[in-house]
Amino acid sequence: MIGFLMAMALQAGDPIADVLAQDSEFPVAGAVEEAMEPFSCIGEYIEGAAIICRATPGTVMALGDQSATADDEGWLILGINRDADAEMTLSARMPSGEEIRQVHPVEQREYDIQRVDGVPPRTVTPPEEALALIREQSRMKAAAYTSRWEEAGFAGGFIAPAEGIISGVYGSQRFYNGEPRRPHYGLDYANDAGTPVHAPAAGIVTLAHPDMYYEGGLIFIDHGQGFTSAFLHLGAVHVEVGDVVAQGDVIGEIGSGGRATGAHLDWRIKWRNRYIDPALVLQLDPASLR
Repeated sequence: MIGFLMAMALQAGDPIADVLAQDSEFPVAGAVEEAMEPFSCIGEYIEGAAIICRATPGTVMALGDQSATADDEGWLILGINRDADAEMTLSARMPSGEEIRQVHPVEQREYDIQRVDGVPPRTVTPPEEALALIREQSRMKAAAYTSRWEEAGFAGGFIAPAEGIISGVYGSQRFYNGEPRRPHYGLDYANDAGTPVHAPAAGIVTLAHPDMYYEGGLIFIDHGQGFTSAFLHLGAVHVEVGDVVAQGDVIGEIGSGGRATGAHLDWRIKWRNRYIDPALVLQLDPASLR
């Protein structure tokens, strides 16, 4: 009889049902504990985007053929290249051995075509005597891109590195003096020479050169796991290799060195072999993953 009355109360919405549902001695049939997600990520699946995730420390996550490992705080970062396929697979292998695979559609973008005339001819088609220098500097840049800083500077988010008018955007195809060149992978800030350039996020300086052939003054900062910012055409460099910088620190000044027609900052980001759109990185708020 008692069991019958209890069942009737549960079905009829009687206040007794609420009490019984809260009492561990009388669990309501079908009630289950919500499962914890093994990882969480922010970022759009769009060409040139970055994806920031938090997962169990030691989790290896891959996006396509490139991967990263969650640090001791669970942070990791991934990137999508400029000309990505229409679909990419995100996979995660947890320390427990569990594996998860997700297939994400990737939004395809249309890029602008820009024609830039008046560039010094030597930087468009370099003379024979400059080739040895260019090859040496290419090796310097390639070595700097192998950095894998153990901290997660990217977890603090990104700020714009300089004030100025946006004069160039990511992904656009440039023709210099009528000759097609590689796509432009940076976000350009046009401003007066001497305008301060700030670290957009914490990181370690992996390259600092006052006058590269193509880039003029050049700085690389690894923000963690090889997610590296490059700052081109600087008129002054205020940091050295090995310096650890905080977000907002002054690292240099806008200039017009290398292949440039006027004073501006060209800010680029590279993760592994993929160039990332800085404008999309500025939109990320890693605080939502804390």
